[in-house]
Amino acid sequence: MGPINYTAVFLGALAFFAVGAAWYSLLFGKAWQKLAGLSEEQIKGANMPMIFGLCFVAELVISWMLGHQIARTSPPPHVIMMFALGFAGALMIPAIAINYLFQRKPLKLFLIDSGHFLVGMAAMGAVHLALY
Repeated sequence: MGPINYTAVFLGALAFFAVGAAWYSLLFGKAWQKLAGLSEEQIKGANMPMIFGLCFVAELVISWMLGHQIARTSPPPHVIMMFALGFAGALMIPAIAINYLFQRKPLKLFLIDSGHFLVGMAAMGAVHLALY
């Protein structure tokens, strides 16, 4: 087992965060807001530093787990992206699907949010791969 690359963990989380920033502002912000049922007042009245901070902490945990998996297995480079996309496709997106099914959320909202996880994990995986 090798050591966890904490630079990759931090930068991988930052890459995921950057994807989310673009995803929920430039790319799908208005559609997501409407589908999530959030008014302008709710958006403006939110404690954004807390939301962004906790979001980044969660992304650090995800990136740490990816880094841990890489350190434990010392995989060939292509497997790092398989891990990252596998986390998204086999764990994160199905978990979102379960919640959204029971909450009766619209399919379009699921596609926006699950797309964020898939692209975000690809960005995180690319960082871990680049620093491997």
